[in-house]
Amino acid sequence: MAKTNEPTIIKKYANRRLYNTGTSTYVTLEDLAVMVKGEEDFIVYDAKTGDDITRSVLTQIIFEQEGKGQNLLPVTFLRQLIRFYGDSMQGLVPSFLEYSMTSLTQEQEKLRSQMSEAFGATAFDAIEDQVKRNTEMFERAMKMFMPFSAGEGQGNGGASAAPAKPASKSEASDLDDMKKQLADMQAKINALSDKG
Repeated sequence: MAKTNEPTIIKKYANRRLYNTGTSTYVTLEDLAVMVKGEEDFIVYDAKTGDDITRSVLTQIIFEQEGKGQNLLPVTFLRQLIRFYGDSMQGLVPSFLEYSMTSLTQEQEKLRSQMSEAFGATAFDAIEDQVKRNTEMFERAMKMFMPFSAGEGQGNGGASAAPAKPASKSEASDLDDMKKQLADMQAKINALSDKG
């Protein structure tokens, strides 16, 4: 079957079976996971109501993968994510997570080449360094948006007590880009709060 730009339609029936209308076959969540990994776009509709249930099906796929011991989501991340539900920051979280995943995807090839060159512990050091940088960036971003943070305009305001190491040019550029994007998001939040 030729690949098209249109997403494949998957129908979910009351008996929980998933039907791929593109191939006219029943599929499993594992089959859908393979489609995601192959970058094949699909939309899942409830066969009875016609509702788009893609998000819940993708969440089920993640749940199954996590249940198989392929844990990508740390417990602290999951707890923090749950805390954002119903929070005033809830609207910002999807954009931030999408941006973070896009950045990680763009860095993926560089990380792979570093791992293949490193052969061993240094490859894990590179991954650990990237994870630490992403975590620090996430924490800084969240602190900037906390409406009652104690650190606003008061020194380091709860930031890490460790002295900052000098940033390389690419890190500084990344940080400048992130600051600009965060400033844009803050402006949008301020505009929304002014309307309310």
